[in-house]
Amino acid sequence: MFRLRRPRSPALLARRIAAGALVALALALALRPAPAPAEAAAGRRVVVAAVDLPAGARLTAEHLTVATLPEAAAPAGTVERPALLERQVLASPVRRGEPLTDARLVGTGLTSRLPAGQVAAPVRLADLGVSALVRPGDRVDVLATDDAGTAERVAVAALVLAVPGQGTDDDPGAGLLLLAVDEGTATALAAASTTATLTISLPPP
Repeated sequence: MFRLRRPRSPALLARRIAAGALVALALALALRPAPAPAEAAAGRRVVVAAVDLPAGARLTAEHLTVATLPEAAAPAGTVERPALLERQVLASPVRRGEPLTDARLVGTGLTSRLPAGQVAAPVRLADLGVSALVRPGDRVDVLATDDAGTAERVAVAALVLAVPGQGTDDDPGAGLLLLAVDEGTATALAAASTTATLTISLPPP
């Protein structure tokens, strides 16, 4: 005997339609192509140290590489091509990845760090081990000791601009410091270097 099928519940039908729509949406999302990668943020190419380098190192191509930094993070005084820095001498140690600015080099960039009314004066110390303890930015007193053993303080709290040497006897920069002093102190240092042995002490901060 033929029997009539009961009509489906409207709520059941709605749930099946919703389920089908969700399956279709999931399939569409799965098949959607991956979004194109966002364009790299604009930045500036700067030369950085490829390896850790000591003060006094003469830069070669192997020491240098190029990195792109955000414009706001790129310091002033950098260059874009390693060739512009080759054969330059470092005034202070640098770490791998650190941008190389003109203030890090022995040359005109250092004079920009001179306080008003001061000049850059080279001082060669007798004890290479003492010079190895000093870093740019330190303050030092310079003592001159004559043949009689009498010590005189020639410079007080002088700012160290650079430590060019690497602390070895065959290094022409060994024991050399570049200090920021007034002109009178620079003259006194030059005179003392011809007649006395120079050393330094570190005053309290």
